[in-house]
Amino acid sequence: MKYAVQRIRGNRADELGCIEGSGDLDLPRSPNWYVPDIAVVPEALAKGGGALLPDQTLLVVEVTSESNAETDRVVKRKRYAEYGAPLYLLVDRVEQSVTLFSEPGRLGYTRVEGPRPFGTPLHLPAPFDLDLDLDTSDL
Repeated sequence: MKYAVQRIRGNRADELGCIEGSGDLDLPRSPNWYVPDIAVVPEALAKGGGALLPDQTLLVVEVTSESNAETDRVVKRKRYAEYGAPLYLLVDRVEQSVTLFSEPGRLGYTRVEGPRPFGTPLHLPAPFDLDLDLDTSDL
């Protein structure tokens, strides 16, 4: 998985003029805000500092643990879609699977790729347009 994340975070994010990190994502009209494991955002937006909105991201990645798995699988998936995050990649260490959610709407994501077992390739669509190597031996 480390290699797959490096492909997103490294060359491809740079080519897209983006930065990646785990800054705050604000959910307006809600008392909530999230700090995803990785958020890829256009560099111009990130320079302003402060929290960004999910619809300003290109990709949000959450990696589950025993303590937060249900929140990542259900609550964050719905909220990221509601607030327009175009791509949500869920790396589920508990279930040993990866799922890509896309085409967000008010009621949730309308397109789902997965869950795919660890070790199965997964394609990230535009603007990334790359296949992730889902070797998870380093998780």
